[in-house]
Amino acid sequence: NGSNGAGGGNDAGDQPVAWTIGKVLGKRDCPVEFLEDDMADIEVSGNSAPESLITIAQVIYGLHALSIVIGVTSAITIVGAFVFGLPSIVAVVLNYVYRHGTRGTYLESHFRWQIRTFWFAALVIMIGALVCGSLFIVLIGIPIAWMIWIAAGLCVIYRVARGCLALQDRKP
Repeated sequence: NGSNGAGGGNDAGDQPVAWTIGKVLGKRDCPVEFLEDDMADIEVSGNSAPESLITIAQVIYGLHALSIVIGVTSAITIVGAFVFGLPSIVAVVLNYVYRHGTRGTYLESHFRWQIRTFWFAALVIMIGALVCGSLFIVLIGIPIAWMIWIAAGLCVIYRVARGCLALQDRKP
């Protein structure tokens, strides 16, 4: 997307009106097509992505990694720190705020991967809590819940590391 969008007209050789509207809205790196209900959907031709969104994805992986470190170095489980820790909560909010800008780029898969990792971890915490609560009376629920949470923590580490490495290589 090497064009700077300087074309003023609206004929086939120039940028569409959506591009100009996108520039007004601060979306300089990619054309914008407007959908129903005034919702903007950013589409980037090819598989390129704006550097600002790449930086956001890196920051999000960094926030998730910080949550993992907090989980490893504190009394909280990795998966518990990942879901309930402020860095990951901020990261998932950023995912949802900037997700629309990644459509049509390889970053779309990264944002989806990050969001799914967070919600997967939340689901596993709930499953572990249900197992712990339901089998607490026979005392077998506690170790089973801890095994579930440890396995989920390892899965979170893998997903954050794999996604970060793929982003570094600019791969989906």
